[in-house]
Amino acid sequence: MTSTTAGASNAQQFLGAYEHEHNTTARVLRSYPEDKLDLKPHARCKTARELAWLIVKGKELTERALTTGFDWSAPPTPGAQPPATMDEIADELEKAHRRVVAVVRGVRDEELSETVKFPIGPKKMGDVPKLEFIWMMLHDQIHHRGQFSIYLRMADAKVPSIYGPSADEPWL
Repeated sequence: MTSTTAGASNAQQFLGAYEHEHNTTARVLRSYPEDKLDLKPHARCKTARELAWLIVKGKELTERALTTGFDWSAPPTPGAQPPATMDEIADELEKAHRRVVAVVRGVRDEELSETVKFPIGPKKMGDVPKLEFIWMMLHDQIHHRGQFSIYLRMADAKVPSIYGPSADEPWL
């Protein structure tokens, strides 16, 4: 994989990475067996369905940071329950992805230096530059995808290659 970023805007550079990571994440989620969505490796872990949904919600946070921002004046309300099937979750992932791409394509670099209020520690709010925030959310997606790959193995599903070959998808 080669990358040409010379002269690319911050938004264009982000979108290059975002598209690549999204395609990998979508492939990982679509590899999960429907009959094991309630798998929960530990009492303190989310179910596979909840973890997959968290990835979708992260994309929605990215969109909100670039459009409306966040209203922290009221306590957060519980989010919508995850859809019943992985196909539905994967479809919502695609929709959220397309919305983020559309928003980022319309953002000027100057806007990415503006800040958004967001928790930066326990009971601590801070001003986070939008560019830093969207990269943080992409890294969060990658982190949760890594967690999800462990769920795949525990569900006896095949783990697709992510940054290199997996035991189930050797390259050579």
